[in-house]
Amino acid sequence: MSVDPSLIRILTVDDHPLLRRGIAALVNTEDDMKLVAEASSGEEAIEKFRAHRPDVTLMDIQLPGLNGIETISQIKKEFPNARIIVLTTYSGDAQVVRAIKAGARGYLLKRQVHRELLETIRAVHVGQRRIPQEIAVDLVDHPRDDLTPREIDVLRLIASGNANKEIADQLSIGEASVKSYVANILSKLDAKDRAHAVTIGLKRGIIEL
Repeated sequence: MSVDPSLIRILTVDDHPLLRRGIAALVNTEDDMKLVAEASSGEEAIEKFRAHRPDVTLMDIQLPGLNGIETISQIKKEFPNARIIVLTTYSGDAQVVRAIKAGARGYLLKRQVHRELLETIRAVHVGQRRIPQEIAVDLVDHPRDDLTPREIDVLRLIASGNANKEIADQLSIGEASVKSYVANILSKLDAKDRAHAVTIGLKRGIIEL
């Protein structure tokens, strides 16, 4: 079935059917937009994007298989003009940065969907970027303290309860190097100790358990 070309054609990607139904109900009551496809995984999202070439894609970060950020990267590589909005329960600024670097044009928390989704879709469709104010404030508060990939590995292993020697063994590096990484992590995150660093890392979406 063909869709009126004047409508904003939308693909929604989420592994929760209830959320997809809610978005469909919200979108399809609008005169200027239409849900044209749904996907429940990253791999399916790529297939549906190729088939439908939507104007705007709504993308969850936590997906089975390819996660949302990896899926965004693959879609943008094949379709550079794709306009993608991340829908997530995670407000951590590290997740926002990864999504934007991958090519997302908007970032919306799921609890804000009923209030702000339609406006965000329209804004991104005409080329604007949309990031909620509370997340933008976090980005301003943490402008240059990104952890390196190795520091993230170390923080993730700390969160799993590993001591320095165990971290060194798992990463095939010296224990002195681990201590240096831990010191850098504490400094960059302004953390009082290892447990505090893990708490900050989880809150900001730098690591996940």
